[in-house]
Amino acid sequence: MVAKPVFRTCGFTGLKIHDEAEKLIKINAVTAIVVLAVGGLFGLLVALTRWPTVHLLPADLFYLALTAHGIDILIVWCIFFEVALMYFASSILLQTRIATPKMGWVSYALMVLGAAITNWKVLEGNSSVMMTSYVPMQADPLFYVGLILFAVGALIACFIFLGTLVVAKAEKTYEGSIPLVTFGALVACIIAIYTIASGAIILIPTFLWSIGLISHIDPLMYKVVWWGMGHSSQQINVAAHIAVWYAIAAILFGAKPLSEKVSRCAYLTYIFFLQIASAHHLLVEPGLSSAYKIFNTSYGMYLAVLGSMIHGLTVPGCIEAAQRRRGFNNGMFEWLRKAPWGNPVFSGMFLSLILFGFLGGISGVTMGVEQINIMIHNTIYVPGHFHATVAAGTTLAFMAITYFLVPVLFRRELVMPGLAKLQPYLFGLGMGVFSLFMMGAGTLGVSRRHWDMAFSDAPHAFAHAPAAFLMMGIVGVSAVIAVIGGALFVLVIVGSVLFGKPVVHSAAPAPAPSPVASYGNAEHVAVPGTFALALLFLTMFVLYYFVNWKYLASTWILS
Repeated sequence: MVAKPVFRTCGFTGLKIHDEAEKLIKINAVTAIVVLAVGGLFGLLVALTRWPTVHLLPADLFYLALTAHGIDILIVWCIFFEVALMYFASSILLQTRIATPKMGWVSYALMVLGAAITNWKVLEGNSSVMMTSYVPMQADPLFYVGLILFAVGALIACFIFLGTLVVAKAEKTYEGSIPLVTFGALVACIIAIYTIASGAIILIPTFLWSIGLISHIDPLMYKVVWWGMGHSSQQINVAAHIAVWYAIAAILFGAKPLSEKVSRCAYLTYIFFLQIASAHHLLVEPGLSSAYKIFNTSYGMYLAVLGSMIHGLTVPGCIEAAQRRRGFNNGMFEWLRKAPWGNPVFSGMFLSLILFGFLGGISGVTMGVEQINIMIHNTIYVPGHFHATVAAGTTLAFMAITYFLVPVLFRRELVMPGLAKLQPYLFGLGMGVFSLFMMGAGTLGVSRRHWDMAFSDAPHAFAHAPAAFLMMGIVGVSAVIAVIGGALFVLVIVGSVLFGKPVVHSAAPAPAPSPVASYGNAEHVAVPGTFALALLFLTMFVLYYFVNWKYLASTWILS
């Protein structure tokens, strides 16, 4: 006999919460935060080594820390949290039971086991192949086994999410189309399945190569397939954190999209076009045709960029529309000035949106141009770009929604609320400056992976411009600020879960389910402030784009 699912009604949102889904969301989110703390520590060690004045670690430990930081932050932290988000966006928002909760625990166990095995082998010191793990560099066979186990666990979670959508549809727990936030999670899930398949296609043969059953793997073939996983894992993050933006807009402001259909179409461009942006990691490879490179980094990728620009317009637009309906109509930006900047849920989300768009978005499109890419390929510009996307964009958005989930799911008040208000600004400022000056140093030629930018042990003397050393010093200082911000987040969240006062709801009936769980458009309201911000973004993009062409032209010395 199958036990009847147990639900409770959330006193904040009025949503029905399935107890098994709640447990799985909690354990995946808590594990994600633990991994974030570990990965952030490795990141601090990397930054203090790249800081020329400090230069903390020797070469072997630097590459060990770099490998662990890349795997733990870009893959493990993000995917654990995204699994929690998928369960939240399906079971909680659709007010249904989660499909096959026992398999949810199997998924979790495989992911924890895989992450632990991979970290163990990295810390042993014989698998410092960095996150890209290019052949012919070879790691311990269990390094690859750990990644494969983690991927299998994540794949199971994706199918549990899809199964929960089927359950909700069959049991008619919602009307019409699924909410936009759930739709965004569905897009993230589809991209995740593609990403995991790409990883399996390349990591399983690599494991067989590491134990001697396959004699040779072509390095170019490896790179092409591997980036189907490596870059696409970031596209999971993009789809997920944009869903978080829409969710927070609905939760805090009751905001609905300016056009639900347009937002969904923007998401669809991610499925069809975003993965081909992986080619910008391969633009200097001689074995790939120019036609392949040009199509993937221009005509196709621009359609995916269009999707992100739509989200960048509609998210602040729906907030502005909601604020203006509340009476904040004085001038172009009263709606923004009077937003709840002291609430870390909002400040984290809006800083994520601004930093992701202005730093990650503009730099990503620019470095994806075949001609410009040649100047910055394999320079420290590349990690500068993806810290603007993964850290300043995704991680900050995930931090923001966590401040909401703690009282809703853990039913605990936040401890140290003053630190919670400060934390998004510390982390956002640190990561923003970190990314900006890292991209500047990369433009001046600082290498992406070399542990010593001074090349002090090189047989031939070489020196970067003094400005490059200054910029890398600023990168080191801002990394420390960002890590302090990240540590405050871990402190507040862990402290709240363990020691926060239980949330006590009044005896009044719970509110109606939040707009985050419904379908529909906002009433038509002019949003001039959002359009002004969009024009500012466009102006900065155009200027930066053509400045890079000027830099490129300066390398063509004609007599």
